[in-house]
Amino acid sequence: MKKDTILAHAGRDPQRYQGMVNTPVFRTSTVIFPDLESYEARGGDDYKKVRYGLLGTPTTFALEEAVARMEGGHAAVALPSGLAAITAALCAFVKAGDHLLVPDSVYVPTRTFCNDALRKMGVETEYYDPLIGAGVERLLRPNTRAVFCEAPGSLTFEMQDIPAIAGAAHARGIPVLADNTWGTPYWFRSFERGVDVSIHAATKYISGHSDVMMGLIVTNERHWLAVRKTVAEYGYAVSPDDCYLALRGFRTLGVRMRQQMHNALRVARWLRSRPEVMRVIYPALEDDPGHAIWKRDFEGAASLFSFVMRPAAERQVAAFVNALELFGIGSSWGGYESLITVAHVEKYRTATRWNPGGPTIRLHIGLEDPDDLIADLERGFAQAQKAR
Repeated sequence: MKKDTILAHAGRDPQRYQGMVNTPVFRTSTVIFPDLESYEARGGDDYKKVRYGLLGTPTTFALEEAVARMEGGHAAVALPSGLAAITAALCAFVKAGDHLLVPDSVYVPTRTFCNDALRKMGVETEYYDPLIGAGVERLLRPNTRAVFCEAPGSLTFEMQDIPAIAGAAHARGIPVLADNTWGTPYWFRSFERGVDVSIHAATKYISGHSDVMMGLIVTNERHWLAVRKTVAEYGYAVSPDDCYLALRGFRTLGVRMRQQMHNALRVARWLRSRPEVMRVIYPALEDDPGHAIWKRDFEGAASLFSFVMRPAAERQVAAFVNALELFGIGSSWGGYESLITVAHVEKYRTATRWNPGGPTIRLHIGLEDPDDLIADLERGFAQAQKAR
């Protein structure tokens, strides 16, 4: 089936639930077994059996099945946040004395976890140039246990050549983990591009309505048990109510992604024409350095991108942001509403340098009419000019 049909039909079985279209919400902790023999046989590696609320309910399994099928993975597991999904996935592969490769453009909380928690565990994290491609082979060591990718970076949008990275890593038997929150299972078929473990902040586009905190890990068959056992050992559990909401959002992922990409391209192309803007960083634009890789590997683009303002004082940047009425100032993205943040990338880079020549502004484009968003940004630029 094509992907829009999968979105509508995967992870549901109406005949199992008296004809109900949506899998109901199953709230439980305790599960009662009919006899001692079945209770004592409840363990094992089949994590799709209902045996205790911590390990999932039919509502949880419906979401996990739908997302794994959409992305082409073997199986998926839900966690309480995107960061929980990242940290559990990493911990499934590394231990004291191991070496981990992470792109310098990585999501900042991932960097914090590597620098703090993994360092305390005795794991060495080495940050690499996200544009290294097959050159990552030079960084692989005998104790390298995983290569982490994020394409594109969620602040600076470098487009990684994941197939080239995966080719180099797999030649040495090293798995590739990727944060695919921007690409989503809809735009990026990660397993077809060499990824072994795909990670999502389902908080964002998958749930789509800014009302759920959730992460998802999708794996190939080889690495499924290692990841699923780690999640179980860490005691992660997800509310079935949240799984229901995420599954409801998942059903409309395609129409939202297409519309938000359309809106983002309108705004991005308009920004390119503005005298206040030095550069728009969005792989879907033809003149973006990562456009060729994006066009080869992705079927579309998320509505999250950055732009670099021409040199401006902090008061001008603040005046620009504070004047906006439709763009909320806040973390996260992937919901129906537009957002803005100022990205202080230079504070975090260690393997590469970020000095674009002016302030870096990140926009998430929602489902508002793009003409209204453009008018809002015009108002912001006017206020920045007054603050000179």
